[in-house]
Amino acid sequence: MKHILSILVENKPGVLSRVTGLISRRGFNIDSLSVGPTEDPTMSRITIIVKADDVAYEQITKQLHKLVSVYKISDLTKESAIERELVLFKVNASPERRNEIIEITNVFRAKIVDVGKSSLTIEATGDESKLKGMEDLFRAYGIKEITCTGKIAMSRNSKEV
Repeated sequence: MKHILSILVENKPGVLSRVTGLISRRGFNIDSLSVGPTEDPTMSRITIIVKADDVAYEQITKQLHKLVSVYKISDLTKESAIERELVLFKVNASPERRNEIIEITNVFRAKIVDVGKSSLTIEATGDESKLKGMEDLFRAYGIKEITCTGKIAMSRNSKEV
């Protein structure tokens, strides 16, 4: 099962290495990893997506809680959460097909960030299904290159009362 972990940690050198090392030492592959500062400059939030059964996942979280630099671990897997990822697509764009690619870009509310003689670079953010849909459509034109960030996730406001 895929688990989405949101981990609040100290914003200090070596913390990311300790967290990811703990997970990889237990034989789990990290499918996605994103880290960045929070509203408090002394803290960072690490978003990790890992595939593990419930027993293994419980062991991972217990071990993470033992790390001094870890303050809070939230499992967003079963919560109502907002997930986003950023993708850059470099797509073949011959002059006669360029308008079609621009139209697809507009439909998905993405934006063109670079224009070349034979290609367009498109920036898109969204959930996994949206980005996969764009990728599938762009494959018909020929994708020269794809790069993406790790997923970020946050619980929805619906938990507030």
